[in-house]
Amino acid sequence: MAIWLTKDSRVIVQGVTGSEGSRHTRRMLRAGTNIVGGTNPRKAGQQVDFDGVKVPVFAGVAEAMRETGADASVIFVPPAFARSAMTEAIDAQIPLAVVITEGIPVHDTTAAWAYNVARGSRTRIVGPNCPGVASPGQSNAGIIPADITGPGRIGLVSKSGTLTYQMMYELRDIGFSTCVGIGGDPVIGTTHIDALAAFQNDPDTDAIVMIGEIGGDAEERAAEFVKANVTKPVVGYIAGFTAPPGKTMGHAGAIISGSSGTAEAKKVALEAAGVKVGKTPSETARLMREVVTAR
Repeated sequence: MAIWLTKDSRVIVQGVTGSEGSRHTRRMLRAGTNIVGGTNPRKAGQQVDFDGVKVPVFAGVAEAMRETGADASVIFVPPAFARSAMTEAIDAQIPLAVVITEGIPVHDTTAAWAYNVARGSRTRIVGPNCPGVASPGQSNAGIIPADITGPGRIGLVSKSGTLTYQMMYELRDIGFSTCVGIGGDPVIGTTHIDALAAFQNDPDTDAIVMIGEIGGDAEERAAEFVKANVTKPVVGYIAGFTAPPGKTMGHAGAIISGSSGTAEAKKVALEAAGVKVGKTPSETARLMREVVTAR
């Protein structure tokens, strides 16, 4: 089992012929992802050869779904075209769209998200500005390295790409069911709460690591959700304990405003919900190791 992305997922790449799209398509194929096609309206009807694997190019998502049975898309397009790419995926009602592109204007992401909601939220959007979704040993949609961990029974949801990779590496001997990088922009499609709910309902996930960061109140809301709905053990980490107020740190959404959004406030909220919180990524990994050992 895994959440949202499994060995049976049929993946297309929007922007498959671009430099980033083609480079990461090659990596995803090496990881065992079942990539069944890509899109580029100017190159529709062609095929792209990835080390002997020929990937057909379609004019759009709807055509790709119709011809290949695709149920997931990874979006590698420049920021200026990201809104239209997301809208196209939503119109086609593809179940999963993973938006890797960073630097998308917030109003474009907001418009795409509102468009999705208005049409019944039939497409799960992960991102933007995220590393993607990886179910080790099954499928990998995005830019998460495929060789830093193996399959296991821990679920991981993280705002930070690099901290996703570090946690996967630190717990590589235990392994993960699915790792979800939700992105750190102010507006994102899939939240900590969405992933926590999915992991709670996944019979093959025994424990959950949640990585957040300063700014906003997403982690506090996640803490309330954990307290009310999650029975599996959750271990957390909040990036930015030493960040000065008023300074943007890394992600556009990672900014402390006044007394809200601090790492300490998030830590207190999570611990009140029964979540063990590490002060460093390595301490967080140690706490999860203790949880798994005790089960």
